[in-house]
Amino acid sequence: QVQLVESGGGLVQAGGSLRLSCAASGRTFSSYRMGWFRQAVGKEREFVAAINWSGADTYYVDSVKGRFTISRDNVKNTVNLQMNSLKPEDTAVYYCAVALKSGGTWYGDYWGQGTQVTVSS
Repeated sequence: QVQLVESGGGLVQAGGSLRLSCAASGRTFSSYRMGWFRQAVGKEREFVAAINWSGADTYYVDSVKGRFTISRDNVKNTVNLQMNSLKPEDTAVYYCAVALKSGGTWYGDYWGQGTQVTVSS
């Protein structure tokens, strides 16, 4: 199992940047593909980005490609999401999770508690 705690959310103006961090506990962290998901008010939770166990492969939803960068440090047991050129539509609660993929759809497991990101126009 793995326990996840997110941090780094906040309020930022459109065009600004934020860096989210996810601290993981559990000896098997480095074996998991990790991801970030988000849920805006009134919408379903959606996949944002994922990274494989080594960090060599990354995946992004089209709406954040070129703006967001996911990374991980298997020594520090952390997963980060650097978010640049933020838009009001990026406003959501962001969750760190173990990332699974089935039939072309991303799913999360072992969720963190989430961190709020608010982008003002």
